[in-house]
Amino acid sequence: MKDTHVTVNLPGRKIILIGTAHVSRESIDEVAGVIRDEKPDQVCVELDAGRYGVMAQKDNWEKLDVSKVFREGKGFLLMANLVLSSFQRRMGKDLGVKPGEEMKTAIDTATELGISYIFCDREVQTTLRRAWVRCGFWSKSKLLASLVSSAFTTEKLSETEIENLKNRSELDGMMSELAEYLPSVKETLIDERDRYLAAKIWAGTGQKQVAVVGAGHLMGIKAHLERIAAAEESANVSDLDQIPPASILSKAVGWVIPLTIAAIIVLGFFRAGAGVSLAMLLRWVLWNGSLAALGALIALGHPLSILVSFVGAPVATISPFIGIGLFSGATEATMRKPRVIDAETVSEDISSLKGVYRNRITKALLVFLLSSIGGMVGNFIAIPSLTRLLGK
Repeated sequence: MKDTHVTVNLPGRKIILIGTAHVSRESIDEVAGVIRDEKPDQVCVELDAGRYGVMAQKDNWEKLDVSKVFREGKGFLLMANLVLSSFQRRMGKDLGVKPGEEMKTAIDTATELGISYIFCDREVQTTLRRAWVRCGFWSKSKLLASLVSSAFTTEKLSETEIENLKNRSELDGMMSELAEYLPSVKETLIDERDRYLAAKIWAGTGQKQVAVVGAGHLMGIKAHLERIAAAEESANVSDLDQIPPASILSKAVGWVIPLTIAAIIVLGFFRAGAGVSLAMLLRWVLWNGSLAALGALIALGHPLSILVSFVGAPVATISPFIGIGLFSGATEATMRKPRVIDAETVSEDISSLKGVYRNRITKALLVFLLSSIGGMVGNFIAIPSLTRLLGK
């Protein structure tokens, strides 16, 4: 049985929650039909203004300054956005449905009927940044692996399988798997947003509201609304709009590698003299810089991007608050500026290796990612290599 409708009756208010699958034909028809039948005072949609702007403005990608993205340290966020949008777009393409079309239908129907509408979701960058900050190193690695594998998966979902995403038993299973695999991500993407969406719906106006949300949020929102109405929970969710500071442990971890390398080189100076210490320094620079440059080369980066990767990797290691990908990615995007065609095809190109190399936006991201991985691997290889020199 599909619980696609949930009515929450509160003192003086009636809130109708419609649970949708974001690439479902049935959801589009259902949303329009419920709004027309119920004629609510207000419609709430699980969107933020930024995402609606992306849906409404076809030239949004053309305005993207890729170099600025890297300079602001948002390379991983851009990558996550691209992969997620590509995955949804590919599912929708198989069914002839655009991702989020049911949300746009809700807004269009409300506008046609003269009904006010509001955006109820948290800004997507905030959600992704909160998820990223709360992940440890292992969780970050698992998250990136999941994103990359989803970008290149060839699995296709049938329309029946898409509709089953609205079935509570199917969703419960998926949520349980996500909670076990990445509990911190599940908490940020699902649990926090249940509370956030409920608070924003509660803050809406009118005696009757229709809220269009993803089916996975349906029961969570209902529970939060009932607790808010009973004064058991605050409707103030300003804390969920903040990016939590990195923990002391995560900050300390960033210094482990540079401090370890520095300690080995200094120890080499006192135990074996300046010659051995200098040899250690040179060996570390070569391992670190060469593998970062190799990563940029594998990405078929611009020659200057490869050079910047080699020279900049040791500098990036010394300061854990920056990464070599920041330099190499920004250089690639500057030397090979993304074209209009890259902006128009980016969501499709990221789903294939050939497309990733062809598109200048995704190639800059590839240079960013592979040079970062190369520099990291170089550091891990350099430490035992330096230790062997110390023992001579």
